[in-house]
Amino acid sequence: MKQLAIIDTGIGNLRSVQKAFETVGAAPAITEDPAVVAAAEAVVLPGVGAFGDSIDGLRARGLEPAVCDAIRRGVPFFGICVGMQLLFEESEEMGLHRGLGVLPGRLVRFPATLTVPHMGWNQIEPRRPHPLLDGVPSGAFAYFDHSYCVVTGDESIVVAATDYGSLFPSVVARDNVWAIQFHPEKSQQVGLRILRNFVERVW
Repeated sequence: MKQLAIIDTGIGNLRSVQKAFETVGAAPAITEDPAVVAAAEAVVLPGVGAFGDSIDGLRARGLEPAVCDAIRRGVPFFGICVGMQLLFEESEEMGLHRGLGVLPGRLVRFPATLTVPHMGWNQIEPRRPHPLLDGVPSGAFAYFDHSYCVVTGDESIVVAATDYGSLFPSVVARDNVWAIQFHPEKSQQVGLRILRNFVERVW
């Protein structure tokens, strides 16, 4: 079975993500070892909490070069929630923080007129066909929990959007990099279908 590495940045409990991948037939290993990430045949970057803490944890463990190199080599890569956010250039959460810069764009806080965080079930509306959403109906509900959203000038990377006050990207992709803002491990059958689509691409 191919090696799927779930990156541990030291923030949050990753066991629920691991169990969700196991449910769809993968055998993922949680790791903070850059060598394991470098050897993996697929990489998953989850995340909860603050952008700054997550990127600091990634860098403190020496994982940034391994992550960026895996992406450059075309290794299938899947970002979840803050793990999606880290792929962008910067975030304004609790100060300005530099991201990985894999995708163009930045993270901004939802307007003060909205309830923040954006927490609970909301719909994902496809903007273009993509294998990650195979079998996921338009308007399917997924579970969100975040206070910041992506703003990007590159519409080509936006696979699906979600309406919270206004539309924001909730699924993004470019080449081997696929990422979602919501939590698949909390999104029941919709979440499992998305994880299965990623796993089937790897296998």
